Amino acid sequence: MDMTEPRIFEAAEEAPRPAFPAIRRGFAMRCPACGHGNVFRRFLKIADTCGHCGEELHHHRADDAPPYFTIMVVGHIVVPMMLWTELAWLPPIWVHAALWPAMTLALSLWFLPRLKGAIVGWQWALRMHGFGGETED
Repeated sequence: MDMTEPRIFEAAEEAPRPAFPAIRRGFAMRCPACGHGNVFRRFLKIADTCGHCGEELHHHRADDAPPYFTIMVVGHIVVPMMLWTELAWLPPIWVHAALWPAMTLALSLWFLPRLKGAIVGWQWALRMHGFGGETED
């Protein structure tokens, strides 16, 4: 092969990873690969490997995305409910002060690990950040 001939590289074919099932499994806080093992070892701490299939999960880079998505989702739930309650019943201010912070906190604590699991599942499906078998430097 001389210097004028183009080089052709062939990539190894990898089995496709459908994104929607991986995201759904992550939202259920299960391993994106098998759907059985827990993706978390503590509340928001991702397990290093799946206890069921052995898939390595420590590659994830969810970073700040789960809190941003949690704020967006919870805000889109709480604000319309708050406005509807105000327009429908005109409750005193103490009702708002007692109800909405508690509901916001409860929804945030419920959604945050699920959205983090969904993002890890999405990264796994797209083979991002080491989930594709390549080594990280």
